[in-house]
Amino acid sequence: MPDLFTFELVSPEKLLFSGEVEQVLVPGAEGDMTVMAKHAPLITTLRPGLLELDFPGGKRQRFFARGGFAEVIPAGLTVLAETAIDLDEMDAAHLTQAISDAEEDATDLSGDAKDRAELTLEHLRQVQMVLNA
Repeated sequence: MPDLFTFELVSPEKLLFSGEVEQVLVPGAEGDMTVMAKHAPLITTLRPGLLELDFPGGKRQRFFARGGFAEVIPAGLTVLAETAIDLDEMDAAHLTQAISDAEEDATDLSGDAKDRAELTLEHLRQVQMVLNA
């Protein structure tokens, strides 16, 4: 049986995952990295991308992560993400509609509201790219 380690995924809204995993693919700022049990300690920033958890028996769970940090310590891995979305809960039709709504908002609004709408649109397009990859 492979070594397991503790992994936690936290966003500003909530704790998205806490438990034992075999390995985690992390979208680090310098490129993707796979963290396994007994990994050397490190801290890295995240770039937008796929965060993939592997469990015993071949089960896998995928998240879109955007911004934040990953920290590996002897006790395990913690990812503090500015945004994290469980891709198993993401509906393609809902995502397409959300992108359309954000495009409309980015066109119609001005000032700070326009900036927020453009950031939301960028975020949604990144989620779509990860889902289509």
